[in-house]
Order: sequence, then structure tokens, then C-alpha cells
Amino acid sequence: MGISDVTNQIFAEQGLEAFDDGAKRPRRPRPKGTHHEAARDIPVFAETDVLIVGGGPAGTAAAVAAGRLGADVMLVERYNHLGGLSTGGLVIWIDRMTDWSGKQVIAGFACDVFDRLPKEAVMGPPRSDWGSKDVATAGYWAQRAAAYKGIVTWAPTIDPEALKTLSMDMVLEQKARLVFHSWVAAPIVKDGAMKGVIFESKEGRQAIMAKVVIDTTGDADLLAGAGLSLDSDFDAADIHHCMNTAFLIGGVDIERWLDFRSKNAEGFSQFMDGGRKSIGSFEKPFCSWRSDVALFMGPRLSGYSAVNVEDLSEVEMRSRSLAVSHVDHYRNNAPGFEKAFLMLGAPQVGIRHSRRFQASAMVTRAQWDEGKVWDDEIGVSTSLTPKFPNISVPYASLLPIGIEGVLGAGRHLACDPNSHSFLREIPQCWMTGQAAGVAGALAAATGVMPRALNPTLVQQELLRQGAYLSPPIEAAIKETTAAA
Repeated sequence: MGISDVTNQIFAEQGLEAFDDGAKRPRRPRPKGTHHEAARDIPVFAETDVLIVGGGPAGTAAAVAAGRLGADVMLVERYNHLGGLSTGGLVIWIDRMTDWSGKQVIAGFACDVFDRLPKEAVMGPPRSDWGSKDVATAGYWAQRAAAYKGIVTWAPTIDPEALKTLSMDMVLEQKARLVFHSWVAAPIVKDGAMKGVIFESKEGRQAIMAKVVIDTTGDADLLAGAGLSLDSDFDAADIHHCMNTAFLIGGVDIERWLDFRSKNAEGFSQFMDGGRKSIGSFEKPFCSWRSDVALFMGPRLSGYSAVNVEDLSEVEMRSRSLAVSHVDHYRNNAPGFEKAFLMLGAPQVGIRHSRRFQASAMVTRAQWDEGKVWDDEIGVSTSLTPKFPNISVPYASLLPIGIEGVLGAGRHLACDPNSHSFLREIPQCWMTGQAAGVAGALAAATGVMPRALNPTLVQQELLRQGAYLSPPIEAAIKETTAAA
């Protein structure tokens, strides 16, 4: 009897439904009562210039960017590592950073990362192939998730442990203070501005005070705690509302698997049909940074909320059951997987979307066609297909409506549901995080609220840190700098 069978047997004994049908299981009703919590004074743990909550891709980039400006930075993270979904979530396939011409437009911190990762920790096309439309070259990289629409892109796969180490090194090099194993419980808001946070750790409940706060929690936890109205609508036709815990399968020969998939269409179809019949939700593997490790970023589970603890718990249980079933099926039926074993289930659940904050300006679907370039642009994202130009991201989209003293960056960025489908990706989180870090440091240094900061100052520093801005924006900034 496998692990998934044992789990479902236990559920049956408790009168709960198994996972086999893929539907959310019935929940026990929650009690109606309340418990009164007495008021108390809590100690202040620290005071800092820039406080960043959440050490995922956006938070890591923000800490490095703010530190480079000499700000006193503190980064609070609930796990024991940095990188968030790009490391602990095993989202180790880093989506496209080049546009359809092959030019890298998500740069800055993204370039710094790949300049420093060990070569053996990265699998991706050489720079000379970026933008190539050669059929054979594009076909080769399409099998490795780095070519789309017949065009080779810079979309590498990385070793998560190498990125954990590098992320920590880059933050510590800027003399930022890291606080792991700490969960922020609530923001501290006074006179309409966020002044810090209350957090919990093994030491109990403590406070951190800051000149500027950056919410990079991924779920807008601080902004939700401050009572702001948040958006949770999504594009039902896109996968970005699905959740799952990714996993790695070791002991494989990925080249044998790719050969089978590309040369035996009938056998591959039969294999996939067999998996769907025996497991239900069934996924194909991604290549990883090693030829003996396969990456599974699914099966994707829909109908769950990333801010509901019972949903999160069920997603973890279902994902574990599905991971074990996948290992068994692949080992028994797939070429190259005969010696496969479950190497690692991700320490962090994979969240694509939960809620987004609202801002006065943000990326929307209409902008894709218009090709709008914002005057306060702080970065450029690749577009979904070659028919759309690059996507300009405004500084205003980092500034939540209804509160001062706080910036937001990363997965909960202000945008519409369609644009969220790509603005949530790892490189885009690096891009918005770096911009938020720069803005936070500049605001703290000059004693102004981030909303009152001149976006030109942010743009100038982003260019100094190697970020890419649209040509007309970069030209205008250089002209302004020269005139000064």
C-alpha cells in the first residue's frame, strides 16, 4: 500500500473524502465563539531605515538594492532561506528575461544573479542563441522550456541550493540584517502611514520600527492587515489561480525521456493517457539544472485560496499524494525513470495568485495593444507573444492606495488579472523588488514618503544598478542627469 493509499484510508476511517476525484473535501464547521486577547506592551526588537517583509525574489532584490544606497536594511523571512518560490518553492525554471528579439529587458538584479551563479548551477541557452529562430536550435531549447513561438529565450533552470546561498550572500554583502524564522503578524499604522510591524518568533511577540516598509510577502499580508481593499479576481482561462507543491524526482535519465517523447509520439500519448487514467491530475516533467533530476511544477490544483489555512493544508496533502503517485507511475512506465525516487517535495507551497493591491496607475490588458510607456517607468517586462511590444511598468504601481510609508512589490503588484499572469513570475518580481528597494532607500534618506518621491531619482539609480528601461525613458533620464 502506497503513501497516498494510506492517506485516503485514514480519511475514509474519519468519514472524510479521498483525494482521488480532485474535488475539495468537505470541511468541519468552525466554532462561532471568540476569545478576548488582553492588551499588552511588547518590546521593540529593532529600528531601521528600510524594513522588508518577505525574503522571496522581490524581497531579496529590494534588500540588495536598498543596501547599495547605504540604507540600514532589515529583512524578515518566515523560512530559513531567501529566494521564496524560486528556491523553497522549487520554481527553479526562471521565466523569460529576454524580449522576442533576444534582448535582455529584465536586467539589473537579474543579471547580477546569473553573473554570479556557478556555471554548473544553471541550464539554459548561451547568449549567442538568444532570439534565434533557427528551427533545430529552437526545437532543442523548446524541450528544455527555453524557446517559445519558435524563438530561443533566456529562460534558464537553476540549482535552488546555489540560489539560496547566493541570495543570502548578496544581502549580507550590503550589511542588511536578516531575521529568519519570524512571521509578521500585523502592521503598525499611525496617522495613515505604516511605521513598522509586529512579528512573532520563538522569542514571542516583538516590534520593528522603520522609516519605510516594503511588503514583499507575495500575498499583500501587511496591506491586508492595514485594512486596505485588495483585488482577488483572476483570469479563469489562465493557470495563475492554481496552487500546488512542486517536487523533484532524482535518479532519472532526462535525455532518454526527451528522446522517447520526441521520437515516439504514439508511445508518449499512451503513457500520458495511462497516467491520467490511474492518477487523474497528471503532469509532464521539466528539465532541471541536472540531467539526472526532473522537475514537476504540478499537478496544478484549482479552487483553493492561498490565504485560507485549511485550503493550504489540503493542497499540501493532495500534492504529497500526487507526487508519490507520479513517482510510482513514471518509475514503472517511463523510459529514463526506471531508478527514479522522490528527491524533494518543496518546503514552500506554490502560490501563483492570492490578492493584489490597488494603485493609481498599473499595467492592464489595454496597455498590451497600445504599447504604452509610462513616464515613471521602473522596469520592463517581456510580453506574452511577439505580437505585443514589451510591457512598461510604472512606479505608481508600487504605491498602494489608502496608506503612506509603504511600497509593495512582487506577486501582489497592482495590475489587472490578465497582466498578473506574467508580472507574478520570478524575473518580474526581481524587477519590481529592485525598484521598491531603491525607492525605499531614497525615501528614507530624504525623509519623504515614497509617494512624494520624484520617480526620476528612482530611474536614475535603477540605471546605475544596471536595470533596463525603455529607450525613450533612458534617453530622457540621461539628458536630465547631464543637464544637472
